[in-house]
Amino acid sequence: MYKICIVEDEKSIRDELSEFLGNSGYEVSAVKDFKNAKEEILSFGADLILMDINIPFMNGEQLLAELRKVIDTPVIMVTSKNSEVDEVLSMSYGADDYITKPYNPTILLLRIAAVLKRYNKQGSGSSAPEYNGFTVNYAKGSLSDGSREMILTKNEMIIFEILMERRGEIVSRDMIMTKLWDSEEYINDNALTVNISRLRAKLQELGIPDAIETRKKQGYVLR
Repeated sequence: MYKICIVEDEKSIRDELSEFLGNSGYEVSAVKDFKNAKEEILSFGADLILMDINIPFMNGEQLLAELRKVIDTPVIMVTSKNSEVDEVLSMSYGADDYITKPYNPTILLLRIAAVLKRYNKQGSGSSAPEYNGFTVNYAKGSLSDGSREMILTKNEMIIFEILMERRGEIVSRDMIMTKLWDSEEYINDNALTVNISRLRAKLQELGIPDAIETRKKQGYVLR
């Protein structure tokens, strides 16, 4: 049974989440002393942390940065905002995923399961996947060569992972859209095109130009 730590200062939401996740088969603990939130979280020994950005004494991003100095437990950040800036900032501090309020309970469970799956795959003892000299960390959402690290947004990493799994093959837009069905950002083809462009730009910044080839009316190929 996986153990989830909830870091949420609104009691009604915290209680609702605790009951929901408990009924969904998880063991749940919740931070209540936010002055000592870091210590409480570390004492719980959770498999995953569900953390609100807006918490008292130390905001979620600051707390996450402090936790990342000592543990690599997967973290899903929760916020009422729908800001790409917040998402990128959270991922740069080491978040593994990002979800906005109000969230669909089914989608939350899917996100939790996906993060735990990625984390377990990354930490299974097998060698980490590599792409053009860069180590790919699916759990963290990053590519690194030891001296440089590129943080991808959650959805950029999902796209990259799909392309990596079928590297050299054509991956259709429909397949990518299906993988991203639960993201409000991907309600049309234009949003997917924009994020493919951003992923290309980040790979080019790492010195990997023309990494993603567009096949007209077919899809994309990761070279």
